Amino acid sequence: MAQKEEAAAAAAPASQNGEDPENLEDPEKLKELIELPPFEIVTGERLPVNFFKFQFRNVEYSSGRNKTFLCYVVEVQGKGGQVQASRGYLEDEHAAAHAEEAFFNTILPAFDPGLRYNVTWYVSSSPCAACADRIIKTLSKTKNLRLLILVGRLFMWEEPEIQAALKKLKEAGCKLRIMKPQDFEYVWQNFVEQEEGQSKAFEPWEDIQENFQYYEEKLADILK
Repeated sequence: MAQKEEAAAAAAPASQNGEDPENLEDPEKLKELIELPPFEIVTGERLPVNFFKFQFRNVEYSSGRNKTFLCYVVEVQGKGGQVQASRGYLEDEHAAAHAEEAFFNTILPAFDPGLRYNVTWYVSSSPCAACADRIIKTLSKTKNLRLLILVGRLFMWEEPEIQAALKKLKEAGCKLRIMKPQDFEYVWQNFVEQEEGQSKAFEPWEDIQENFQYYEEKLADILK
């Protein structure tokens, strides 16, 4: 079974932004955080190392992980067979919309019926019910879209509403699976900031394989 996150690890990034808790004692720093706008979607090509190590870790009890990181690969195929690919990441920081919804609002707000879209998401946790509903609606009206979602953890998987939403995702044609250790390595290599001129090897955390199997079994039970 997946292990509980150690208290020290969970406490380290006390703020959602990965800020040092000691910085919050600085009045100016606290004022800056308080004055952040109520809606902001952070986008980029590579996310900071500390965010990846904390937010994507596939622990069972995700203390402090109350935001979503979504890394995406979009492949668009034209009539001649040419494929254009793009990639990046989103995080829903102080946002009224979650990263999944923000993807369709900002990255792919419209679809050309003459093109084929193959989209892959690597997400820190599975969609909530509202985001699942948005995904389902988009798939139902966009027949030229294929979506594969790989998740590090299952969000509130014991809740009947969440289980029903995941089943509806499958019925809508969305492929959903748990990230394997190799998938975390792929995200590390392609979406995480590296030192200039260097490429540090991915170091799997303890129980990464065991936790993957734990979540894989839970998802299989939900979708059967």
